[in-house]
Amino acid sequence: MKYTLLILIFCALQVAHAEHLGVYQQGTVVRMRLGECTFLPHGFLAAFGAPQVPAPAEVCPEYTLVSDKVVFVIVGRSSNQFIPLADVIDFRFHNNELAVRVDDAKHENKFSIKEMILRSEWDLVQKHIKDELETPIHAADRRRMVGTEE
Repeated sequence: MKYTLLILIFCALQVAHAEHLGVYQQGTVVRMRLGECTFLPHGFLAAFGAPQVPAPAEVCPEYTLVSDKVVFVIVGRSSNQFIPLADVIDFRFHNNELAVRVDDAKHENKFSIKEMILRSEWDLVQKHIKDELETPIHAADRRRMVGTEE
């Protein structure tokens, strides 16, 4: 009994110490869309086993997660992995995936990394998109785009 209690205290201290050291990074979820799940079975049996019957297309959430230095596009494993928008979440890398904790939850959800881009480059792309949307198209330019002239 004493040893079990000591082990539990030691594990709790290790988790607290790991969080204090910054194992988790923080980011904000700025976009969510539903897309096709892209997970294929992997491993020896998938490569050399019998042909798999295609499963019905499942819809999985895809999130854009903005951190200080990197912007991630992550995909959930199933349709029930939801993260609220504009929420600051804790995440860490784990086996080529992102392990995400929302609202100090005791468990982590695993997400596949679909894309990564440096935050500085992502900010430039967002600024370019904003500028393009705010710039009015002149009538002459509009006619050239359509291919007709008056």
